[in-house]
Amino acid sequence: MSVTGQKVKPELWVIVDDGSTDDTPHVIENLKDTYSYIQSIRLPQRPRDITFHYSYVCKQGFDYAFEYCRENNIEFEYIGLLDADTVLEENYFGKLLIKFKEDNSLGIASGGVYYDTGGKLSREKTDRNLPRGTGRLWRKECFFETGGYQVEPSPDSISNIKAILRGWKLMQCANVIQIQKRKTSAANGLWHGYVKNGWMAYYLGKNPLVALTNVLYYSVKFPFYTGPAYFWGYVSSAIKKEKKIKDPEIRAYYHNFRLSGLSSRISGIFSRNSGDTHKGEQ
Repeated sequence: MSVTGQKVKPELWVIVDDGSTDDTPHVIENLKDTYSYIQSIRLPQRPRDITFHYSYVCKQGFDYAFEYCRENNIEFEYIGLLDADTVLEENYFGKLLIKFKEDNSLGIASGGVYYDTGGKLSREKTDRNLPRGTGRLWRKECFFETGGYQVEPSPDSISNIKAILRGWKLMQCANVIQIQKRKTSAANGLWHGYVKNGWMAYYLGKNPLVALTNVLYYSVKFPFYTGPAYFWGYVSSAIKKEKKIKDPEIRAYYHNFRLSGLSSRISGIFSRNSGDTHKGEQ
């Protein structure tokens, strides 16, 4: 496993089983028997999606971890989040911790997300200044100062925004590699996933021009139908006048969000960056 094989081991690793029906509980129990720092919780089955369910599952894990640390006098400085479909390079945590120690104002950091196609690693195109959801680390002070992990759609974006507004720095380190086994938002198919992403953009209060930026961005890269899917998710939500997030801080941030990065984001997908592909072993 990529976590147990890390050069820097966690003080505590809580595995959340959200009602699996396969051999997952048995696998987790074997891990707990082997590694003293592994704990787990099992949640009742609920409908799975990329909106509220995901953040609910993560929040349950965080709450359990904090209570376990309190009861067992475990001191910690950083808090991490890792999806089950993510494989980390051997010194993933060690490399990120160096970044935190170099800059006390760094609040959240992650590596870059890569996909392995025939031994060639290609990096997923995202905003290079923003940490990814999976494989992220928070400085403890930043995590709690920004309200912890909220049960909302796109909780990682919410955490990023609140950190920025409170003066924390964010970082995505391209040379710290995490391999994702399936495409982002692909759990129920990419079309469905990007329709949900469009809905989430509306829910968070992104203004139409920002949403259009994302539509254009997704429409000019493969697979091209993710742009129309995102567009439909956003527009159909607007037509139905569905509810939006109540947090005034998030709504104000997205309402006033500047579009200065539009041209660079669109043009960026046509360029090749030698640092975005890696061959061979990690």
